[in-house]
Amino acid sequence: MTDEVHKPFISEDQSIPELTWFPIVMGALLGIIFGASSMYLVLKVGLTVSASIPVAVLSITLFRAISNITGVRKTTILENNIVQTTGSAGESLAFAVGLIMPALLLLGFDIDVVRVMTISVFGGLLGILLMIPLRQSFIVQQHDKLTFPEGRACAEVLIAGEKGGSTAKFVFSGFGIGFAYQFLMQAVHLWGDFAKLSLQKVIGLKGASLSMELSPSLLGVGYIIGPRIASIMVAGGVLAYLVISPLIVYFGDSLETPVAPGTQLIRDMGEDQIRNNYILYIGAGAVAAGGILSMLKAMPVIIGAMITSFRDLTAKSSGSGVQVKRTELDLPLGLVFSGSLILVLALMMVPQLGLGFGFTGFVAALMIVVFGFLFVTVASRLTGEIGSSSNPISGMTVATLLLTCLILLGLGSSGLLEINKEIKLTALTIAGVVCIASSNGGSTAQALKTGHLVGATPRSQQIAILIGALTSALVVGLVLLAMNEANSTYSKNAVKEFSQVRLPTDGLAKDTVHSGPYATDKTEYFVLNLGRAEIDQDVPPGRYLLDGNGTPVYLVDPAINGRLKEDDFGNDVTKNKFDAPKTVLMQLIIDGILDRRLPWSLVLIGVLIAVTLELSGVASLPFAVGVYLPLAASTPIFVGGAVRWVIDRYRKSQTAEDDSSPAMLLSSGYIAGGAIAAVLISFMNFQPGLISMLDAKAYSWFPSSLHDRMDLSMISFLLLALILLVVGLGGFSKSPDRRS
Repeated sequence: MTDEVHKPFISEDQSIPELTWFPIVMGALLGIIFGASSMYLVLKVGLTVSASIPVAVLSITLFRAISNITGVRKTTILENNIVQTTGSAGESLAFAVGLIMPALLLLGFDIDVVRVMTISVFGGLLGILLMIPLRQSFIVQQHDKLTFPEGRACAEVLIAGEKGGSTAKFVFSGFGIGFAYQFLMQAVHLWGDFAKLSLQKVIGLKGASLSMELSPSLLGVGYIIGPRIASIMVAGGVLAYLVISPLIVYFGDSLETPVAPGTQLIRDMGEDQIRNNYILYIGAGAVAAGGILSMLKAMPVIIGAMITSFRDLTAKSSGSGVQVKRTELDLPLGLVFSGSLILVLALMMVPQLGLGFGFTGFVAALMIVVFGFLFVTVASRLTGEIGSSSNPISGMTVATLLLTCLILLGLGSSGLLEINKEIKLTALTIAGVVCIASSNGGSTAQALKTGHLVGATPRSQQIAILIGALTSALVVGLVLLAMNEANSTYSKNAVKEFSQVRLPTDGLAKDTVHSGPYATDKTEYFVLNLGRAEIDQDVPPGRYLLDGNGTPVYLVDPAINGRLKEDDFGNDVTKNKFDAPKTVLMQLIIDGILDRRLPWSLVLIGVLIAVTLELSGVASLPFAVGVYLPLAASTPIFVGGAVRWVIDRYRKSQTAEDDSSPAMLLSSGYIAGGAIAAVLISFMNFQPGLISMLDAKAYSWFPSSLHDRMDLSMISFLLLALILLVVGLGGFSKSPDRRS
């Protein structure tokens, strides 16, 4: 269906304020807030949800309050649309940056400011520019075919706000509840943040346990993604930790030799060691296969979209000079193509990215352009079909990384380039730019669909989201760096056995201890980032601070995928660590292909699990993520999905829930409030004195046994779920939570 029959809320001949400075500033600020919360989520569980709906609701409410207080004019619906457009860039950028950038640590590189900022900014802007030529095909010509569920819901919120409706109280309430809960739990320690039950003690099943992270953010994620996906995810965890792990323990208990890639006897391993040595690789194979299978299923869509886009571009370039309607104004294609070329050339100019202007740089630039346009097209199309929250960006990244590494390996085998540590940086740079571009391309398509429905000017939205991507990329990159640094563990005990080791210090930068009990040590040490392919003198991969002799003085165990469970003083550091589940997958692919070493048997078991699920008609990617994640991360998501299932059954309706319903908005508030509190607490780790002052366990009047009682912790978490259930059933509102 063409745009001629579509009647937007604001007609094409109306001219009202739209691209003004205040909405852009507000959108940029909200984008930064939701970007920070999304960064926390992706590092914790490897997924996030769309922020467009809550940003739109908050925009309407905040501007209305400002208007009532100051007496200035009310903002228009198009200005509120600019806010959600600008703000939507933060969430999509955070997901992609958190997905790919921490892999630098695992490959033996620093996640320094230049690398993170350059890839974040250039990748984000490139994704928006590459999506602009697709707008006519996906947004206009396929107006009824591609539904863009979240984009339509966002348009409904904006139109309702223009007519006088407001449901922002649920977003604010959820934010306040989630923030207070996370802060009282994680900073004040009024109750525990983790529940665990050993099944060996209950039913005699050795190597199995039920666990749950009591997180308001994960509860909200579970409600939003719904009972089906939440159930599939927890099913993956059940298979991994209640089936495969006990099987490994059962058959390995009597073995007298270690089973590779493990280095100790299975009977001496704990559950975490079994996960790291075996289940992690099975999960990696399942996630990789799930991502590739999802791509193959979408291949007809990909091919059709590419053909349609090129045809539309050709037709548009031969236009007759007819005056373009306001609702059809895009940024000029010349600017789009030249801007894209400049961004790619700029990437080649930054030495920290491993590209350059030689043969390797040319090949890398070509892959960025080809894979970038391909997967921006795919992401935009899939956003129209299933929404941005369900878009398999990680699958596209896996496919990009596999293709990139195979091409580089082929060129290396033919002698055209050398396979070394730097080529791994090149592979990660290509995948990072494509990942961020794809994620932002999908969000741009969703925002433009909302604008199409309300009658916005596409060019104004495109400028706004470029600004939003730039501001969010700058801040989100800093959030990633700060969260990792604030929660890094400096350990002398971990390097005691290397007191006779002498490592080269030539060309190494110097740094000091930044956080933790050793922060008073202001000595400058050489910083060595040792990758997995460079293991020398039995020193494991990681980041080390070396003295003048090249002897390791500290292991700097990162917050992201760190291996230490306790610091040198016996304090548990796991609660401030991030598993970043999909990040390890990126490192495994790069190391496995380019170094030709990987426990392929375990990886292939994961691949076959994904294939089996697809043959059974079950979506393999969410199941694979459940296999890969700790079960503790999947169970709160399952509880959120169960709450949604109860509400669905109560209404006796099988249709999809309205994304602007009170329970949906409360869930969004849970996610943002809990995640922002966790980010704030992470930054507070730079001030150990403040952390100690807030800790209730440090005071004699507080019964410390309360914090250790699992039943009280579970009651607190279930109270959150109960509030969500009551709101979903119509409590605290005039009518039950209804669907559109």
